[in-house]
Amino acid sequence: MSTTMCQTMGFVVSALGFAGIIVSTCLDMWSTQDLYDNPVTAVFQYQGLWRSCVRESSGFTECRPYFTILGLPAMFQACRALMIVGIVLGAIGLLISIFALKCIRIGSMEDAAKANITLTSGVMFIVAGLCSIIGVSVFANMLVTNFWMTTSSMYSGGAISGMGGMGGMQTLQTRYTFGSALFVGWVAGGITVIGGIMMCIACRGLMPEETTYKAVSYHVPSKSAGYKASVYEDKSKKSIYNESRRSEDGKSYPTKYDYV
Repeated sequence: MSTTMCQTMGFVVSALGFAGIIVSTCLDMWSTQDLYDNPVTAVFQYQGLWRSCVRESSGFTECRPYFTILGLPAMFQACRALMIVGIVLGAIGLLISIFALKCIRIGSMEDAAKANITLTSGVMFIVAGLCSIIGVSVFANMLVTNFWMTTSSMYSGGAISGMGGMGGMQTLQTRYTFGSALFVGWVAGGITVIGGIMMCIACRGLMPEETTYKAVSYHVPSKSAGYKASVYEDKSKKSIYNESRRSEDGKSYPTKYDYV
């Protein structure tokens, strides 16, 4: 697979995953009412990150947003934060990856700069996908915990109320199970991670190849270097010869070089 194809496919896959994360965050069906062994089927309740809804058998649906922040469970707010962080990182990664596409030439941008931008966007996509997967998994863990607590309460004959399943708005007899938004978030997060990995792989192909002239240092040609070295050696020999003539009897004798 060529570098351009890998980069383009990574960009498209990441964009699809990013769109899925947005859809998952906006959907209201993060948790749906479990209708198993429930005699009341005229009312169907489901909840999302931002509001809870009630749908009647007549088709009428009424949704009520959460008017509180501090009243919601800490893990619930953590899921919100993770999904928002994933969307922000995905948006930034998608924006900068457009300028890194090899098929698009912007000014005099070099391949090395595009490789660095591609790697940065790939890492952002990976982190965004992980945020989505972690956020959805934390919410799913909350649902499983509340489901088994509600089941044990129902079969033990207890009537514990006031905790409300999700956010203290429902009784514990109302059990909730996985909604469609959870599966969308898992799939979207996985797709985004795959796209980010493809972008990181394409980064290696965008790096310019190392050329040999970068490692070669420029020297003086050997002929002139040898010539200068020989001249220096001749002068040193002459100075040594003159010093030896003076050191024998303490007198200096004229040499042929003194008359030049």
